[in-house]
Amino acid sequence: MHPLLTSLTAAGLYALATLYQGLGLVRHSLPDKRLLILLCLAALVAHGLSLAPQLLSPAGTLTLHFFNASSLIAAAVITLTLLACWHIPVENLLLLLLPLGGITVLLAQFMPVGTLQGIDEEPGILAHILLSILAYGMLTIAMLQSLLLLLQNHQLKNKHPSKLIRNFPPLQTMESLLFGFLWAGWILLSLSLISGWLFLEDLFAQHLVHKTLLAVLAWLVFSALLIGRHRLGWRGQTAIRWTLSGFCLLMLGYFGSKLVREFILHI
Repeated sequence: MHPLLTSLTAAGLYALATLYQGLGLVRHSLPDKRLLILLCLAALVAHGLSLAPQLLSPAGTLTLHFFNASSLIAAAVITLTLLACWHIPVENLLLLLLPLGGITVLLAQFMPVGTLQGIDEEPGILAHILLSILAYGMLTIAMLQSLLLLLQNHQLKNKHPSKLIRNFPPLQTMESLLFGFLWAGWILLSLSLISGWLFLEDLFAQHLVHKTLLAVLAWLVFSALLIGRHRLGWRGQTAIRWTLSGFCLLMLGYFGSKLVREFILHI
């Protein structure tokens, strides 16, 4: 199937799933979980079929340009969220993630790519890339969870919860979910940094130094947050601020460096 058709199909299915879930929340009725997950899975299949030829060059190397890297991470985030949906109540995250999936799959299809060279598919480097994508994905989920927690906390304090907030789990459950995602993301980020140190020739090479330093700073922020939670009982606004700070450092290190290299410096 042509990548253009699969991209449009994926975007349409993401929009349909978002509309279905959104209408359910507006009507103050929970959408059918199995139908929602089925729509999301169909969108992910189309997303994967669209993305595969964009990621693999004719020479057989992996091409992680800015837009297809964004699309790949969005697909990974949605996949991780769907897996979590089977065990914990995180369906509300999909309302934020599904539009992101639709936007990134279209950008990967229609926007011009930079000049980044393909990546040789050595097992160690591929392991590092996979761990990095999973870490970014899990910490993206944590960031979105923190935003929902911020919204829930604000509305409950003002005693005017919206229909969306009424469908959320209790505040304590939402906070526990946030730290569960943070622990998983921190472990994956740690493994990503370790694999980069083991398999990349020079982790502090000129084109990697900013990414590496910002990733290490993000790791330190998340480490401090988890220690603060364990030792000092950090929660609420403090946990949200530290989560958003760590996420901004991580995304600036990855997407910021890719944006500058591919569209400003053209390297």
